[in-house]
Amino acid sequence: MPIITRSLAWVPSSRSGFEGLTLTLTPSGATAVGHITADPDDRDPERSTGFEVFYRIECDEAWRTRHVSVVENSTNRALELWSTGDGHWQGDDGRMLVALSDALDVDLSATPFSNTLPIRRIGLALGQSAEITTAYVDVPSLQVSADRQRYTRIAPSVYRYEALDGSFVRDVEVDDEGFVTDYPGLFTRVGR
Repeated sequence: MPIITRSLAWVPSSRSGFEGLTLTLTPSGATAVGHITADPDDRDPERSTGFEVFYRIECDEAWRTRHVSVVENSTNRALELWSTGDGHWQGDDGRMLVALSDALDVDLSATPFSNTLPIRRIGLALGQSAEITTAYVDVPSLQVSADRQRYTRIAPSVYRYEALDGSFVRDVEVDDEGFVTDYPGLFTRVGR
């Protein structure tokens, strides 16, 4: 397989902002490098601040997350995580993160690219579903927690995403490669 580079971009639905991502695919895996800017959310200005985030996600050939780094530019907060690919995570201080046991994917709250990771890794057939645990990274706080989720392929290009705590459900549209094109109420892809 030759090295393939893709550029993807999204805009958030509820605020001004932009995400640009460069994805490099090689025989040994995928590396995503992204930059996200977001103005405060006009619908909730007291609780929502603007942010600027740079991130890098490295996956192995099976789309299991192996390394994550995130920097929130306005506060200089940074986060770095490593994974063995089988549910064991380590923080930037070298300690094992037992709370993330069984997580194979990272879920950065500010990017729909996070949804591509389990979609590509699991490879659901139409009508199938799978429950997963992710290493959820809240942006802009960069707080990390385990998050149980379910993906169900309800149409050839539509996956139902559900937070297993019942707090959130969306039918996410993707292209033929599993990259989000429309995440209702949250993100829309721009360009090709």
